[in-house]
Amino acid sequence: MARAAVPRRLTGGRLLWRVATLTDRRRESATASTLVFDVPDWPGHLPGQHVDVKLTAEDGYSTERSYSIANPQDGDRVELTIQAVHDGEVSPYLLEGMNVGDPIEIRGPIGGWFVWRDTDTDPVVLIGGGSGVVPLMAMVRARAEARSRVPFRLIYSVRTPEDMLYAAELRTRLRDDMGLDIAYAYTREAPPEWPGEVGRLKLASVATHGWPPDLQPACFVCGPTGFVEAVADILVAQGHDPRKVKTERFGPSGT
Repeated sequence: MARAAVPRRLTGGRLLWRVATLTDRRRESATASTLVFDVPDWPGHLPGQHVDVKLTAEDGYSTERSYSIANPQDGDRVELTIQAVHDGEVSPYLLEGMNVGDPIEIRGPIGGWFVWRDTDTDPVVLIGGGSGVVPLMAMVRARAEARSRVPFRLIYSVRTPEDMLYAAELRTRLRDDMGLDIAYAYTREAPPEWPGEVGRLKLASVATHGWPPDLQPACFVCGPTGFVEAVADILVAQGHDPRKVKTERFGPSGT
């Protein structure tokens, strides 16, 4: 996927590894938590960007993974929402092995294509699958902090209600923000009172809960590769400008 160049002010020029210190953690679901890091001299970031995280063992072995940033720019604070991966190499340590005060190395921010700027004026539709909602949540939060009046619509596809990230915050934002609309799709199991179907996100749901193509909305789609490709195809088939359909995808990586 093509990426635009990131402004120098957001990268400090060449990307550097910085020591980040864990300052807090929040449980988001049974298998995911948000980790809050203090990163001295952090150059800033845009919602939608990500970072590389490096872990180094005592014997010198190191491994890296990429994670989306969950929070809008806030000084030296960087939040990463990590989903546990069964038999993973990195996520178990981040979620269970780290204590407040422990350091890791972070490099970023990375990416300049899949980003939303609070100077943008087009309506926005965000479509996330599973933990693909993380960079989209950064956009929702950034919009609120900027007091932007750009209308946002979020379509969040998740396996079950228990797998949902940011559930309480999303309920509050939907209640309090008239410019934000949120729709859900459940692929495995829905709440007892759920009036819709259970299954994969379909064209009808995207058409109902997204923006029509004639409004020329900015479309952001993030999630597993199959999900992203299917949703992007739906949007283009509906008549959305492919140049305005921005995608970010992830797949199995031993995370």
